[in-house]
Amino acid sequence: MTEDLFAALRCEPEIASPDLVAVDAADRLILDEAGPLLSGTAPGSVAVVGDRYGALTLGAVRRHGLRDVRVHTDRLTGESALLANAARLDGAGPADPEDTVPGRFRVRGLDAELMTGARAVLLRLPRSLDALDEIAALIARHASPEVAVVAGGREKHLTRAMNEVLGRSFTEVRASRGRQKSRVLHASGVRGVPAPGPEWPRRVTHPELGLTVCAHGAAFAGTKVDIGTRFLVEHLDAALPEARTAVDLGCGTGILAATLASRRPELSVLATDESWAAVESAWATVAANGLDDRVRVRRALGTAGIEEASVDLVVLNPPFHVGAAVEDRVAPELFAAAARVLRPGGELWSVWNSGLGYRPRLQGIVGPTRQIARNSKFTVTASVRR
Repeated sequence: MTEDLFAALRCEPEIASPDLVAVDAADRLILDEAGPLLSGTAPGSVAVVGDRYGALTLGAVRRHGLRDVRVHTDRLTGESALLANAARLDGAGPADPEDTVPGRFRVRGLDAELMTGARAVLLRLPRSLDALDEIAALIARHASPEVAVVAGGREKHLTRAMNEVLGRSFTEVRASRGRQKSRVLHASGVRGVPAPGPEWPRRVTHPELGLTVCAHGAAFAGTKVDIGTRFLVEHLDAALPEARTAVDLGCGTGILAATLASRRPELSVLATDESWAAVESAWATVAANGLDDRVRVRRALGTAGIEEASVDLVVLNPPFHVGAAVEDRVAPELFAAAARVLRPGGELWSVWNSGLGYRPRLQGIVGPTRQIARNSKFTVTASVRR
């Protein structure tokens, strides 16, 4: 019965790619290893973290008849896929992520409410050790003292350091036997006093930028300023000086939005990202720099919710991965999202790895594109909306 469910799962609205599948061997192994924990569990005692498209949540619900499972998925595409798959599969979950009526599952942020009283946690292991540290500490602080964690992933993405990170919050960490190039880590025995670790979000001040950057564990680059963003920051003062509205598209920790707002008080800035960790980090960065009166932050897919032809300036440092998969269609999707909301004559300022050769795509999707700067690795361009 579960295999029938797996066959029906879809990745939409994720960008289609041969490397992306809705369920893999790691999902199956996590569910199999967690089986004894899940049988007969009380409503509200199971939490799922990192479910990519619903295989863990819907598989556990279907196999064990669970109710009121709490779920956190960082990426909005994964959350949307979970909800769409649930609606398609016999109404297994709520139609709205804000629905708090107890049912099969509830979508939540990575916070205390997600873990309070949990006795079993299913976790798709993140590749970031900081993300794992934040999740493990949250479980240890707020779940039941008897909680058991079943955390799995593909072996090529697992490291021994993951055992060490889990060991900061749990007294027992052991690995399962591998299966189909996947493996599970079992963690239990919450430490009475969690080992010292960073509070989340972390905060680091960058004097050269005049900014404090805040970051949750799963946020790209953490509290650092990645070199592409740093290169674009060097040129932001010249970005359409007459602009009055700006969007930081795929904002990450909010560095570009905070830079624009701090340097250009006349700008009204909106920062958007599909990642929960990015949005929460950006909110914290904006607040830490006293800019929360002029910068709004929104979790959204691209420019969803922004009126067409309403924005003067969009700034963008596009990703080129979907999870662990290299995907060169992400940036063009964001270019199109920017083009939709830019007014005629508005500009998209973007930074990208020079080897990707995005200029022809920018010209075709947005409009005439000029090079602003180039160094040994990155190119900054400005594209004018036709």
